[in-house]
Amino acid sequence: MNTEKSETDIASLYQKAFKDYGASALWSSAPVLNPTPEDALAITRSLRFEGNLQARRLAEQIEQVCRAVV
Repeated sequence: MNTEKSETDIASLYQKAFKDYGASALWSSAPVLNPTPEDALAITRSLRFEGNLQARRLAEQIEQVCRAVV
């Protein structure tokens, strides 16, 4: 996978997570401007446990893209 595209995908999914689930699932996290794969992976646990089914699916997408980079 292209690293630059992956970084764009990570940032896009990260921003989507905060836009869609910031108040309900990510209330204890503060977004960063330029998220790294580690930043994105850090929010997946909260998405899984605090969010709904769609939040869980988003967490799975984030994990998949981040693992492709690493």
